[in-house]
Order: sequence, then C-alpha cells, then structure tokens
Amino acid sequence: MNKLVKTIRIDVDKCNGCRACEVICSASHSAEKYGTTNPARSRIRVIRDPLADIYVPVYAGDYASAECAGRDKYIVDGKEYEECAFCRASCPSRDVFKEPDSGLPLKCDMCENDPQDEPLCVQWCLSDALIFEEREDEVEEEVKLGDMEIGLVSLVDKHGLQQVIDAVARMSEAKLSR
Repeated sequence: MNKLVKTIRIDVDKCNGCRACEVICSASHSAEKYGTTNPARSRIRVIRDPLADIYVPVYAGDYASAECAGRDKYIVDGKEYEECAFCRASCPSRDVFKEPDSGLPLKCDMCENDPQDEPLCVQWCLSDALIFEEREDEVEEEVKLGDMEIGLVSLVDKHGLQQVIDAVARMSEAKLSR
C-alpha cells in the first residue's frame, strides 16, 4: 500500500534563530480552543546557542512510551549537546513536546486542519530553513491510534492502568448522577 508522507526538511545552515516558526505554530494551536497563546503548545522548537550562532529547528514526532537507550553526545562548533536535544519524540524523560495543561504528548500535524498547502511554520520561515516535502512511500497497513487512544496510553504510562480505570469510573458515576 502506498502512503503520502509529509515531512519538513530542515536546512540548519539557513536558520537564523528568529523563532517565527514557534510563534505561528503556538498561535495556530492556541486558537479559540484555549483562549490564549502559549509557546509550550508549539509543535516546533528551535534549539539554540546564540553565542555560537547555532540554531536547529526540531518539530514534534511520534510519542515514545519509554525512554530511548541512546545518550550519545554531539559536538557542534565546540559545544557539547546531548542526543535528547535533537530528538523529535515526546517521551517520559523530558517535558518538551507535551501539552502544558494535561501533559499529553504533542505531535506535529503538518497543519492538516488548515486549508493551506504547506504547514504554517514553513510559510512563515523567512530564511527558507524549513522546506515542506511530500512523497509516496510503500508501507504496511497499520492500526492507527486516535488522539484519545494516544492520550489514554500516555495517562496509563504515567499513572498506571488501575488509576485510569478508577478515574473513568468516577467520571461516569458523576455524569450519571447529574
């Protein structure tokens, strides 16, 4: 089966650290649903070292239910960075790419609810460091978890299955007693 894969290619040599991508992403994901703009809701972050003039945009990828085994360190222009700094996953070991109110994982949705041809971060990138690409890849058919299932998996990982079951039972009782 062929699947259309959307991705954002990042040219770190062109990024000037303006963070316009973060601002527009935050604004688009903070619209009426939340009532305020919160930078923590952005699905793209710029890892930066302004003194060394290094800026690396990283956008949120898939949720990882466990911490990775890799703890490699990279040296970029003489400064040491941990592998986690460049990771796109939302995982238990760090707070990056998590919904600030609920702690649920965030993932770049390529602005699919927006009628634009390409994600807003790409459109707003004045230095052309973000390049939107579409390609067809052959993939095996997989079972896709919806937003609710991903959120439940995250809650179970964080609090345990029994606590989630108990909370849902309490919510159900409260709803029925209304």
